[in-house]
Amino acid sequence: MSLSTPYSKLVLATAVAAVTFTTACKPKKAETVISGDAAQKVYVAPGKLDEVYLFASGGFSGQVAAYGLPSGRLLKVIPVFSQNPENGWGYSEETKAMLNTSHGFIPWDDAHHPQISKTDGSDDGRWLFINGNNTPRIARINLATFKTEEILEIPNSGGNHSSPYCTENTEYVVAGTRFSVPIEGNTDVPINTYKENFRGALSFVKVDPKEGHMNIAFQLLVPGVNYDLARSGKGASHGWMFFTCYNSEQANTLLEVNASQRDKDFIMAVNWKKAEEYLKQGKGKKTPTTYYHNNYDERTHSASSKVEKEVLTLDTRVLKDIVYFIPCPKSPHGADVSPDGESIVASGKLAAVIPVFSFKKMTDAIAKKTFESEFDKVPVIKYEAALAGEVQKPGLGPLHTEFDDKGYAYTSMFVSSEIVKWKVDTREVVDRIPTYYSIGHLCVVGGDNKKPYGKYAIALNKITKDRYLPTGPELTQSAQLFDITGEKMNLLLDFPTIGEPHYAQACPADVILKNQKKIFELSKNEHPYAVKNEKETKIVRNGKRVDVWMTAIRSHLAPDNIEGIKLGDEVYFHITNLEQDWDVPHGFAVKGAENAELLIMPGETQTIKWTPKSTGIFPFYCTDFCSALHQEMQGYARVSPANSTVALKSGIGETAPKNELAKN
Repeated sequence: MSLSTPYSKLVLATAVAAVTFTTACKPKKAETVISGDAAQKVYVAPGKLDEVYLFASGGFSGQVAAYGLPSGRLLKVIPVFSQNPENGWGYSEETKAMLNTSHGFIPWDDAHHPQISKTDGSDDGRWLFINGNNTPRIARINLATFKTEEILEIPNSGGNHSSPYCTENTEYVVAGTRFSVPIEGNTDVPINTYKENFRGALSFVKVDPKEGHMNIAFQLLVPGVNYDLARSGKGASHGWMFFTCYNSEQANTLLEVNASQRDKDFIMAVNWKKAEEYLKQGKGKKTPTTYYHNNYDERTHSASSKVEKEVLTLDTRVLKDIVYFIPCPKSPHGADVSPDGESIVASGKLAAVIPVFSFKKMTDAIAKKTFESEFDKVPVIKYEAALAGEVQKPGLGPLHTEFDDKGYAYTSMFVSSEIVKWKVDTREVVDRIPTYYSIGHLCVVGGDNKKPYGKYAIALNKITKDRYLPTGPELTQSAQLFDITGEKMNLLLDFPTIGEPHYAQACPADVILKNQKKIFELSKNEHPYAVKNEKETKIVRNGKRVDVWMTAIRSHLAPDNIEGIKLGDEVYFHITNLEQDWDVPHGFAVKGAENAELLIMPGETQTIKWTPKSTGIFPFYCTDFCSALHQEMQGYARVSPANSTVALKSGIGETAPKNELAKN
């Protein structure tokens, strides 16, 4: 279809309308919408704790940010896929391995969808999973330490967008590819052979129920379209996953137009219990591939990488009762499941209604084979056979839906910049409230749980014109907090965020607080360069490698005088924090280091590599203010010429090296 066709003009007109709205149609009196008691509802007095944790993806920063609600206070930036100079993540020798991939060391990614682990369909506060969208990866963050403990690369994936979504008891986290690509060795093909050679892969990652360790159990090979988002079934629909699919036209260029030709794309319903049955029958196929699996061991405070060489696949062209398509108004984005698991809500970005599908009607249609056709050998269920009903006139640009504990759903509307509240059982719109501006995802506290907490909805917005002091061409990223306890939604707070707050999950603080770790026990530190007291500190040369076993405790480093380093040496400072007191990290930096600093938790050991580029005296010091004499927590390293005879010595106080001049 050419760009001059009537439909193409409609698509372009919709896009222009969206841009026009977001740039010109600021809702009137936006600054006065807040009700008089909003400030009281978000005020958290000094010394008091917030009620809710909010975990928001950092989007293109590659990180996760933890906020307290209702205050909107930023509590911590958790480094995941990107190097972070604040605490040495990805720079220290212990954490570099976490960023290894089959493409090499990749210190950046695009983090989109945080997902709290689930037990019986509710947040259990143990782990937070998040996807790397660009170089397909899933990370697992331990919510006892707020540290990333595991990163698993996803093979056969062209973009890890419909990811990572937990099943009801975190049996799996599921990762669907955004871009279908040629796989199984036949990869060097013309791009315009998309329909013949491109396929999608849905990865089911098994999660160890005690430790959380991840392994790819199997992949489903599915038709070559784009897989956008997903949710797991729960309650009535436990054992199923639901993915939104667009580009059922299987276009490979100018998708803005060419992937919007059909009136309907699809929801893909996946019966993963059926897939497990086929695996038990030995119908999986081991497929060669290469991907990295990186783990951070809390005992050694170090990461390691393992290269995996194959993955087990099931081909849905052959095993045809694993997946089914349900027609859905064009370009669907979110697929969300109601708390009881019966309703599957789909949001067509270019649709004027929100279809709500019935799980019972869907399974009845499958049993009766009420199909309208096949798409790439996958049965397509008749739209009306699976449809419970449609939300009429919800607004423009529906994207995502989450639920409260009172039977209501909340859908974000990107084009009309609003949140729309509707009743799940009748699909009646009961309220709407503007957002500022162009909301993407939204989050209700526990909004994807069997028993939502409700109370707050959080808008993750794309535009912030007029909301904050300007900061040049780029304005701050933003989220907004809404009170949803009454019949009418009320705006309570705007608060800035890091990166792009693409999606967020929130849960009551008690769910997280009960597991918090305060220190790492020094006696259990198994790092190979750990020392348990200052008497064990030392410095050792092995050729041009110099290892420094160093300790940090308020308010000195030991040793604090080091001599005998030569130009051309590689120096490894291994610093053990001897503190056993909560919230007393120590930092370490040395002049001229090409890496970032270290930030070492109580009882932990971390290493920074330093290669001095000139002779002289180089100060090193603690970077994290730790005591009244923090400024005195410093030392010197002396670097002599490569042919120097200065002996390698170190010490502190009386043991510090003395009076040795260089003899070149």
